[in-house]
Amino acid sequence: MTTSIGTDWNAWQESWDRQQEWYMPDREERFRVMLDMVEAFVGTAPRVLDLACGTGTITARLLARFPDATSTGIDLDPALLTIAHGTFDGDERVTLVEADLKDPDWPARLPHETYDAVLTATALHWFHAEPLQALYGRIAGLVRHGGVFMNADHMVDDTTPRINAAERTLRHARMDRAQKDGALDWADWWQLAAKDPVLAEPTARRFEIYGDHADGDMPSAAWHARVLREQGFAEARPVWCSPSDTLLLALK
Repeated sequence: MTTSIGTDWNAWQESWDRQQEWYMPDREERFRVMLDMVEAFVGTAPRVLDLACGTGTITARLLARFPDATSTGIDLDPALLTIAHGTFDGDERVTLVEADLKDPDWPARLPHETYDAVLTATALHWFHAEPLQALYGRIAGLVRHGGVFMNADHMVDDTTPRINAAERTLRHARMDRAQKDGALDWADWWQLAAKDPVLAEPTARRFEIYGDHADGDMPSAAWHARVLREQGFAEARPVWCSPSDTLLLALK
């Protein structure tokens, strides 16, 4: 992939992080716990699949903490993959794959048949329940025995409507205040990307693929844990949560 020598990829990573943190103020704590669990189960030199990797957010934190790790990042978004390619250009520990996770043959595009850990964050809520079940089955086939899958995402418990409403009200009030102070939301960030000479073309392709935004289903953590066990994992449960987000770990 051709990238511009003059493009500041670290600045784009920082900009993406700030935009994501506007929605998820506990985002870095969530990643810390995710990597704690990687170390606990598969050590400090793991082979990792960064699923729906985007700009490579998980991969960057993985390699900063575990320099002997290797990562395969897979995504379909051409704009975010452009940033990932620019960020990790020349790093032999990182392989980036462009593929659609809704295509049942996407695992054949990976460089390895199995991984110590498959990690993903703030991505699978784009899936509806049935295709997510199928995806979990394919992930189970990629995780070695004793390896882990972790999904950090919005997982809504419909049995607690008043708690959900109170949390949402407070979170949106804080987001409104931050936006008045200059924080970028999702739409603002993509408008900036569309104006960048390197990202404009892949951003246009990205919106041809995805449209503006398309939320799938956001079932509860209990649903995710049950389906992961049904699809081949031995154990599954949350290992971290905030009022709005959950990090769920499944052990093969």
